[in-house]
Amino acid sequence: MQKMSKQGGFTLVEIAIVLVIIGLLLGGVLKGQEMIKNAEIRSVITDVKGVTTAVYAYRDRYNAIPGDDLLGVTHTGLASSNGTGDGVVGTGKGTGSTNNEDENFFAHLREVNLITGSGIVAPTHSLGGVMTAENATYNFTGNLVCMSGIDGADAIIIETKADDGDATTGTIQASAGTAAYAPGTAYKLCFEL
Repeated sequence: MQKMSKQGGFTLVEIAIVLVIIGLLLGGVLKGQEMIKNAEIRSVITDVKGVTTAVYAYRDRYNAIPGDDLLGVTHTGLASSNGTGDGVVGTGKGTGSTNNEDENFFAHLREVNLITGSGIVAPTHSLGGVMTAENATYNFTGNLVCMSGIDGADAIIIETKADDGDATTGTIQASAGTAAYAPGTAYKLCFEL
C-alpha cells in the first residue's frame, strides 16, 4: 500500500489573523501620514501668527513697520536698511537702502531678535514654500505676509481652520478670481497683518 502524504497549508483562521495584522499596519501608516500633514498645516498657521506678533512687537518698540522703518539702520544696526516710513512694505528702496523694503522686512525682525534666522533671505514655511512680505496683493489694501507653494488641498484646510473657507474673502486670500482651491495646484496664500 502506498502512503499518502498530507499537504500542509494555512488554515482560514491563520489567514484571517495575517490579514487583520496587515490591515492594522496599513491603518497605522495612513493615520500617521495624516497626523504629519495636520502638524505641518498647524505649523504654517503658527508661523503666520508668530510673524504677526513679531510685527506688532516691532511697531510697539520703534513705532514703525519692519522693512519700511525710516530709521531701520538705527533700530536694527543693519547697514543701508532704512525704509521710506510711509506705512507700506513696498518693493522700493528707502533713503540709504541697498535692499527693497520687502527684503528688509524679515531682516529687521531678525536683527532685533523677534524671529530666528539671519540676513535678508526669505524664510521658508513647513510646507516647503517661501514666506514674503507684500502690500496690496489680491483683494487686500494693507501689508501682508504671503506663503507660496501651498497645495490646493492644504489651502482648503488652512482656510477652513483659520478663516472663512473662501479664497477671495476674509483675512486669508489667494490669487484674485480663485473662488475655490483645486487640489494639486500650488497657491500663494496671503495673510492680512
